[in-house]
This record gives sequence, C-alpha cells and structure tokens, in this order.
Amino acid sequence: MSTNRNTQVAGFAAVWLLGVLAGPSPVFGLGLALPDQDAFATARGNAFVATANDPAAIFYNPAGISQLDGANVSLGAYGIVLTDRYTGAGGSVNSKTIWSAVPQFFSTYSLSNYHLTFGLGTYSPYGLRMEWPATAPFLAAGETGQLTYLTGAAMVAWQIMPTLSVAAGPTLNYSETDFKELVPFAPGLGFVNHFQGRATDAGYTAGLLFQAAEHHFFGLTYRSATEMNYNGHATVPAYPFKANTAASADFHFPETLAFGYSYRPDEKWNFEGDVNWTDWSGLKTVPLVASPPLPAADTLAFNWKPSWMLDFGVTRYVGKDWRISGGYMYSENSVPDGNFNPLVPDSDRHIFSLGVGKKCGKFSWDVAYQLGWGPSRSVGSDATAGGSPDGKYEFLSHALTINCGYHF
Repeated sequence: MSTNRNTQVAGFAAVWLLGVLAGPSPVFGLGLALPDQDAFATARGNAFVATANDPAAIFYNPAGISQLDGANVSLGAYGIVLTDRYTGAGGSVNSKTIWSAVPQFFSTYSLSNYHLTFGLGTYSPYGLRMEWPATAPFLAAGETGQLTYLTGAAMVAWQIMPTLSVAAGPTLNYSETDFKELVPFAPGLGFVNHFQGRATDAGYTAGLLFQAAEHHFFGLTYRSATEMNYNGHATVPAYPFKANTAASADFHFPETLAFGYSYRPDEKWNFEGDVNWTDWSGLKTVPLVASPPLPAADTLAFNWKPSWMLDFGVTRYVGKDWRISGGYMYSENSVPDGNFNPLVPDSDRHIFSLGVGKKCGKFSWDVAYQLGWGPSRSVGSDATAGGSPDGKYEFLSHALTINCGYHF
C-alpha cells in the first residue's frame, strides 16, 4: 500500500515538473490578460470562481481544491488564432494572422483527515504577440511586440467546515519581453528601438468558497500585483553607428479581485455569474533606462485604467457522465484613447463559448470553442503612443482549448 502511494506521489511530481518545463508561447486575447486556464471553465465563459471543482481552481479560486479528494492532475492547452483590422484615412489593413498556444498544468493532493488540500500549478495569466505588416499606414508599421509571462503557484486550502473553505499561497512569476518600436524624429522617419529583457517577481493568491444554502454557492479570489523589472539589452540603429547597451524597464502587472455566485437548482444544472476587477491604474509610464544612455531611448506612456470583466456560464449534466456548457464574457477596455498603441489594440470584447466534457472512470476530458469579437473602436488624433493611429480598430479571434484530467 505504501509503495503504491509513493509511486503515485513520484508520478505526480514528475508530471508537474514536465508542466513547468513545457512553458508557454506568447499569446493574448483581452489586452494582455489570459483568463482561459481550463477547458471546462472556458466553456462556461470562465464563470468558475464559485464552482472551482477541478484542479484548475488553483487559478480560478484555490479554495475550491478542498472539494477534491485523493490526488488529481490536469493538463491542457489553449490555442488561439486572432486578427486585428485597422481602417483609416490611409486605407485598411489586417494585422498578421497569429496562431499561438499556451499549456496549463494543475495538480492537487488531499489530506482528508486534516481537511487540508495542497495544489501546484503552472499557467500563463498574461501574454502578448502582435505584429503589423509594413503596409500599415501608421508609425507602428513593422513594429512587433512579444511578451511571455509564466506563473508557478503553490496553494494550501483548508476546509474549516463542510460549507466554508479558505486558501492561500505564493506565486513565482517569470517573464520575457521583446519589443521593436519606432521612435519618430521627423514625419515618416525614426529610429527602431529594440529592447529584450527578462524579469522575475513573487506574488500570492488567496480564495474563499462558501455554501450559503443548499443551492447557493459564493466564491472570492484575490491575486496580488507584480512588479516586473525587465533587465536585458537595447539596440538602436542610429546613424552613423549602432548602439547596443544594457537596459532595463519596469512594468506593473495588476492586482485582481473576482467574485462569483453559483446557483445549482439540482444535480443536473449549474448557473454562475462572476464579476472581475483588474487594477491597471498602477501602469503609468515605462521608461527605458540604459547605461550609457541610448541616443533614441524613450518612455512609453500607458496610463491604463482599472477595468471590469463579467462572466456568465451554464452547465447541463446529462447521462453517462457527459456535460455540456455554454458561456459569455464581456471584457471592458483598459486603454484610454490618448495612450492607445497599435501593439496592444485593446477594446471592449464580447466572448462566446461552447464546450463538452466527459468523465470516464478516473479519467476525464473537456474541449471548448471560443469566439472573440471586439466591435469597431475609433481612436482620434489625441492618441500619442505609437505614432498617429487615428482610425478604427476591430478584433476577431477563434480559440480551441482542451484539458485531460486523472484522479488517482
């Protein structure tokens, strides 16, 4: 019995390590945020804070892992194809069509005698990959932006009583950035400023899950802010020489707070609505600091604002352990017109999703499709970042996500 349990724990640790080493590819769907960390949750419009009944609860609401017994693992991937379209006085052009994918891995282990559950996970809560073709009629033409952000989380959940659980734990965050930006010095002319850097920072996540009555469940999740001080190098081709020097840039990632309510009239239905608040107000300006100073070093003005995300989802459990889910998300724009940058063409987004899943003994799987649409956003002449991006921007994405789980 002991040998078997040791084998399970060893396998559990090995699979978790593989998840860490897999790493994400850069991708983005809602500004820089990536809220899609589980196929079942994604199918429900990510309305999962008050449900949180699989290992991905480590991200959505770590208190939810107290609902899981034994050892559990979940491995998944989220892939997306996205396109932004610009229309202005200079014509219309689409951003380069981008296919990207990020993996997720979550694992839990329960000590039922002590009402404790431990969880480990790796996921990518932020990301960016954006490139406009050289034919784009604004200064961002030919510029590229790429951001990779990977989080490793270790959570502990305590079931205080059958109807109340709390959880908390640290996160270790690693990020890489690679940006090429045109710094104008005359109409139609400028230097290409290329910056590459890496950064790490620690944070934490906390959650609460409460069953107020037989059919009513509430969840609350808080994720701390992180300060990424990217250290690397910058290159500026400036006539008559090429400057290449050590450089750094400090980027503030936001704290988030999510509240969810789940109504389950019977064992066949689960309805949920979530409200998410993301505080981007800490992201003001990001200066590129170089030593010695570069001839064309600059400061990026973001001045982003806090934003809200609303999630709605429903799951119908049918015979033979099948489940069908649908969902809708509304994501509010975080970027004011005056600081709009075509490298992060954020806008209000409407996200629709549909998915199916099944339990097969100790094995389970889920798959979901997601359609993202950002209606036309008009940006006026007060936009100063990235040149003169006056015009209209539209967004469209198609995403597919899949998860496989196993209960030991």
